[in-house]
Amino acid sequence: MSRLLIQASTPLCLLQDAGRFGVRHLGVTQGGAADWLSMAWANWLLGNSPDAAVIEITLGGLTLVAQADCTLALAGADLSAAVDGQALKPWRSFDLKKGQTLTFTQPLIGARAYLAAPAGFNAPQVLGSCATVVREQLGGPDGFGRGLAAGDELTYGGHAQPLRELARELQPGFSPNPELDVVLGAQIGAFSGQSTFDAFNSLWTLDTRADRMGIRLLGPALVYQGAPMISEGIPLGAIQVPPDGQPIVLLNDRQTIGGYPRLGALTPLSLARLAQCLPGEGVHMRPTTQEAAQRQMVGFMQRFG
Repeated sequence: MSRLLIQASTPLCLLQDAGRFGVRHLGVTQGGAADWLSMAWANWLLGNSPDAAVIEITLGGLTLVAQADCTLALAGADLSAAVDGQALKPWRSFDLKKGQTLTFTQPLIGARAYLAAPAGFNAPQVLGSCATVVREQLGGPDGFGRGLAAGDELTYGGHAQPLRELARELQPGFSPNPELDVVLGAQIGAFSGQSTFDAFNSLWTLDTRADRMGIRLLGPALVYQGAPMISEGIPLGAIQVPPDGQPIVLLNDRQTIGGYPRLGALTPLSLARLAQCLPGEGVHMRPTTQEAAQRQMVGFMQRFG
């Protein structure tokens, strides 16, 4: 069994997989990789299941030391990764020799990188997943929801695969001001006409008030004109509009119910793109249909068989 020693970390470096399902009626949120697409590609590079456990590295600050020769894979953001000081670009698998150090320092492109190991990292399964949700104290290296810390050792038991690199045309683009597809929600007709126009014809700026629960968008105030709502279940990617009119996109560690009206919900691929945006970046929203979103998702997943 191979091991990696965590030499330095931050509270934003977490073990993640696809998350927990079938537990929201218990008040337990989903968790899981914020950019599930990059997680899937990192695992693909090693021949893993797309949802095998990986390290989600947000903004950098992680240093690991190989305790034995190993093969790993990196996808997602470019966080200035380096092996013994030599730059390492994402979207490829690579060899790490015993004693070599892998570092992630600061974001150059994107916000979150995903590090995969053969067959996935070993961690306790809590409600069917090792996904770390700090607020609920679930998952992670010890099962109690903490992030990775200096002194932790991560193990995995898979076998090394031939080195691979993801073709450039398949690499998700992190171009500025991305367009995010929105499946319209039940309350869309209760917003003013001007608000509906503004929602899909404005450049929204990501607020600094952002975490794995949600990201606030700054722009024109949206006006809800409908009746007060009773709290209802909240899907991943839901776009809630609180009284100040500034939308909040709810992410993997969101609460399970809420009573604010919703414009709709981001599609899975748009959620993955949003997860790579930094505070201060701009995004556009554009409406789409559930059928179009499903076709897009099925087309992507067919690449994984």
